[in-house]
Amino acid sequence: MLIYVDAKAAREGNGSKEMPFKHINEAAQIAVPGDEVLVAPGVYREYVNPKNGGEEDNRIVYRSTEPLGAVITGAEPVKSWEPYQDKVWVCRINNGGFGSYNPYTTLVMGDWYFAPPIRHTGAVYLNDRHLYEAQTLEECLEGGIYEPSWEPEYSVYKWYTEQDESTNETVIYANFQGANPNEENVEINVRRNCFMPSETGRSYITFSGFNVNKAATTWAPPAAYQDGMVGPHWSKGWIIEDCEISNSMCAGISLGKYYDPENDHYFTNKHVKSPTQMERDAVCRGQYHGWLKEKVGSHIVRRCHIHHCEQAGIVGRMGCVFSIIEDNHIHHINNMQQLGGAEIAGIKFHAAIDVIFRRNHIHHSTMGIWCDWQAQGTRITQNLLHDNMKPEGAGSALGAMMSQDVFVEVGHGPTLIDNNIMLSKASVRIATEGVACVHNLILGAFTAVGGGTDNVVEGVNQPRYTPYHIRHRTEVAGFMSILHGDDRFYNNIFVQNWPVEEVEAKEDMGFMMADNQEVGTAVFDEYPTYDEWIAQFEMDKPADMFKLTKYHFSHLPVWVEGNAYFNGAKACKNEKNPQVDSEHKVSVELVEKDGKYTVRTNLYEFLSEKDGIITSDILGCAFEPEERFENPDGSAITFDSDYLGEHRGVATIPGPFASAEAAQREVWG
Repeated sequence: MLIYVDAKAAREGNGSKEMPFKHINEAAQIAVPGDEVLVAPGVYREYVNPKNGGEEDNRIVYRSTEPLGAVITGAEPVKSWEPYQDKVWVCRINNGGFGSYNPYTTLVMGDWYFAPPIRHTGAVYLNDRHLYEAQTLEECLEGGIYEPSWEPEYSVYKWYTEQDESTNETVIYANFQGANPNEENVEINVRRNCFMPSETGRSYITFSGFNVNKAATTWAPPAAYQDGMVGPHWSKGWIIEDCEISNSMCAGISLGKYYDPENDHYFTNKHVKSPTQMERDAVCRGQYHGWLKEKVGSHIVRRCHIHHCEQAGIVGRMGCVFSIIEDNHIHHINNMQQLGGAEIAGIKFHAAIDVIFRRNHIHHSTMGIWCDWQAQGTRITQNLLHDNMKPEGAGSALGAMMSQDVFVEVGHGPTLIDNNIMLSKASVRIATEGVACVHNLILGAFTAVGGGTDNVVEGVNQPRYTPYHIRHRTEVAGFMSILHGDDRFYNNIFVQNWPVEEVEAKEDMGFMMADNQEVGTAVFDEYPTYDEWIAQFEMDKPADMFKLTKYHFSHLPVWVEGNAYFNGAKACKNEKNPQVDSEHKVSVELVEKDGKYTVRTNLYEFLSEKDGIITSDILGCAFEPEERFENPDGSAITFDSDYLGEHRGVATIPGPFASAEAAQREVWG
């Protein structure tokens, strides 16, 4: 059945074409498997709470009839501003209008939130731009630059809130820098979500072509209920496609965790268990609450434009398993730098089991893709990542994280990073094991190699052991600390694009870290080859369990072969067949014109051809889960297609392009 919705309808209707509903949520209360909800262009200021899910072969579809014409927003316009002082105006909102959730009394805070809990989930927007929250009325009046901002020129636009208990009103002051708010488009967010079922298990829904913006979402850490402006809420088989998602206070799309009252912001509320232990608890409790391949995950997020969210473009813990995240443009995430903590990235997933991230363009974000815990069967392929780093001159915000294109943390693999273009100062942060990097163009360094995993408490090392899983399933197979290594590096191009500078170590998530700035694989010099590692176990002799203990907790081997190094990038001492070019100066530049991007470089003038194509069998198995670097269905991968999908033939060159000619084509646009 077709169900029609039109915000501009003359009167309330019944969902027919002749008498459409005025609100999407009316359709969401009656839609059943097989129905398609057709939403006409217009602004829908409502929370849509789907009552029913579809079926695998009989979905419920919500579709904007005009691409991005139907706007679902968590905000309301305000035209009751009065002059207060200088460039500052004031408005008063009766608290009854907020219902049970007032964003202007709700603070952004919770587990893994490292910034001071002084920001609200509420926000003021001037012409679709998020104003900076001030902590005092004096700061709002002053309208000074917020030094940590990645866009300092805009940080002078401020707002401040307080409660008038005598009148039960929220009072909002805003410095519009000379603009008249009653003549401009000024909105405040009032709703927590835009399109997200309040109940779990609403599966097989397609959400297509909507513009979703300005919701007062809450901080979404991995052991808490993770909300977003849009999300399936612990369901299976959603498709979110062709949408524009912007200006969420925290997360844009959530593929994340359900609400568990016994383990929700556990550390914040109870303090008594270590943060890592509460995360292990969440994994095991999730199995009890239905975390199975048959019930949760297998979502698709594709062709979405996601931008200007202050925690994450897409967030997920466990509910994201077996999903495909493809062809999305994600940018300007956490640029205000008013929120800080361990859940901030263009995409931040815990337990990205058999998740594929492909053909995404992610830039100008605190981090690009962050796979935390249980990155098993994860593949990051054919993505363009750049400018995921603090701009020159920007200050450091309290609770801010280090930046990089890709961060893989405390997992056991297999995690495959192939055919990507990574152009930021730090390319991959490897506080983990079981990673394979194949055919990438890498302009930044590997960081956190051999570190960033264990906690040292009163001088005693406390290993941060994490789970691994039955192959291509969610069921836990075991737990283990991170030994480091078990990594593979084949046919990559490394270019030292920035000078190496002396940097002091600083605290990051409780670890003292100094980012390595030397590009290349030399950071793995101390790691054994496979032959050196396996010889320790004397496999042809009876084993002494206690004699072998030290080898069971030593670094795992690393395989390095066929990479190319330019501008002083350094090869691992154990590498086979490296190409190290110390003679020629190589330049790599990403050029944008009319939204289309190309890579301008001279490195293909000096690149040598290599023999052979990399396959899953060459990469082998990640050590702890004993799972091959392979497709989610268990089939082998042959790396004979490049970043653009071009065929490599029987011989290949390092890097993401099959040929110098392919490297001249558009990489995004």
